[in-house]
Amino acid sequence: MSALSFVALLAIGAVVGLDLVSVPQAMLSRPLVAGFLGGAVAGRPGAGLTMGALLELFAFETLPIGAARYPDWGPAACAAGALAALRGGWDGTWMVGVMVVALVAAWLGGLTMHLARRLNAVQVRRREAALDAGDPHALMALQLGGVTRDAVRAVLLTAFTFLVGEHVARAVEAGWRAPRPLADIAVIGTALGVAAWSAWRLYGQRPTRRWLAAGTAVGLAALGIVAW
Repeated sequence: MSALSFVALLAIGAVVGLDLVSVPQAMLSRPLVAGFLGGAVAGRPGAGLTMGALLELFAFETLPIGAARYPDWGPAACAAGALAALRGGWDGTWMVGVMVVALVAAWLGGLTMHLARRLNAVQVRRREAALDAGDPHALMALQLGGVTRDAVRAVLLTAFTFLVGEHVARAVEAGWRAPRPLADIAVIGTALGVAAWSAWRLYGQRPTRRWLAAGTAVGLAALGIVAW
């Protein structure tokens, strides 16, 4: 990846990181969208979309509500989508490495988001007197400072996922000795298993269980028709 493309990737990572909480909250931070955008920067949006779809299965249960702590999938998915695009087609060996790094980065994203909120609270306390006096400049400084910290956090997460993910992907791909289809099964099976468990936790209660079963049946039937 060229230096210009890498800078563009970091910029998109910042945007999808800001989207989760700060602005504009337009669902750009969902792995499906972020992976597509990362892949588009690297020239293969379809490959990025595929990686984003896999990570979306892991993120299915993430409900960013209030001040709850949850993973930040956007920057990680953006970088993972770019790595998928750079490596071309599907290969479960390197995808295992990229997915693991992306999962770790998303978890770290949740921790850094909590840290950013604590820093925002510190800044509010420091300007408490000015805010009580109705100083608009103090309010503007708080807003800009919060957005800046969130953007820097997202940029660092994107860079971490891309750089570490590239090294891990190479190491896993070079050291893989088992049949390659096993890697594909591991990637798809793990993602589907996590998504199924998340769906059961979210919709498996008695009032909605029938709808979950009906939706699963329709989805499997559609998949069978397409495959046939």
